[in-house]
Amino acid sequence: MSDFNRNIATARSGLRADQVAIDAGLRAYMIRVYNYMTAGVALTGVVAYLTFSAAVTQTGGGLALTAFGHAMFQSPLMWVFVLAPLGLVMLLSFGINRLSASTALTLFFVYAGLLGLSLASIFLVYTGASITRVFFISAATFGAMSLYGYTTKRDLTAVGSFMFMGLIGVIIASLVNIFLHSSALYWAISVIGVIIFVGLTAYDTQSIKEMYDVHDDGTIAGRKAVMGALRLYLDFINLFLMLLRIFGDRR
Repeated sequence: MSDFNRNIATARSGLRADQVAIDAGLRAYMIRVYNYMTAGVALTGVVAYLTFSAAVTQTGGGLALTAFGHAMFQSPLMWVFVLAPLGLVMLLSFGINRLSASTALTLFFVYAGLLGLSLASIFLVYTGASITRVFFISAATFGAMSLYGYTTKRDLTAVGSFMFMGLIGVIIASLVNIFLHSSALYWAISVIGVIIFVGLTAYDTQSIKEMYDVHDDGTIAGRKAVMGALRLYLDFINLFLMLLRIFGDRR
C-alpha cells in the first residue's frame, strides 16, 4: 500500500514538473511574440515620422511637400511602397515553412519598415496630437483584448471565423467606397472595422498561444513566434488606423 502511494506521489510530482516546464516555455514564447510585435510597431512609427519629416517643410501658409515628399506621395513611386509590403506579407505567410527563423524575422522587420514609409501620409492628414492620443487608445484596447484572449477558457474559434468574414466585407465595402465617396459608408466601415480588429486581437492571441508546443525545436519555435508577431502587429496597426479615422483630428 505504501509503495502504491509513493508511485502516485511520484507520478503527480512528475506531472507538476512537466506542467511547470510547459508554463515556463509558453511564457517565454509569448514574451518573444510580444517583443517582436512591439519592435515592429516601434519601427513602423519611427520610419513613418522620419519619412514625414523629410517629406514636408514648414512655410508661412502651413506645410509644403519637399522634392522627396512629391516623390513619396505624388509620383508612381508611392505604389512601390504600397504594394511592396503586400508582397512581403504574402511571402511570409505562404513561405514561412521554407524560411529560417532569422530570415523570417528579418523579413518581418523589413515589412514593418516599408509599411512605415506608406503610413507616413497619416501625418499629412491628421494632427500629431490626435495621432498620439489615438495610439495610446489603441494600445490600451489592444492590450485588454489580447489579455482576454490569453486568459479566457472560452473557445474563440467561432468568433475568429465571424470576424474574418466581417473583414472580407469591410475590404469589399472599402473598395466600393473608393468610387462612391460616401461619408456615411466611410464612418460605418471605420466603426465595424474597430469591432472586427478588437475581436481578431482576442482570437489571434488565443490561437498563437495554442500554437505553442513544448517539443518544437528552435527553428520551428522561431517561425511560430514571427508569425504570431505578424498577426498581432497587423491587428494593432489596423485597429489604430480604424480608430484614427473615427477620433483623429484632421489638419
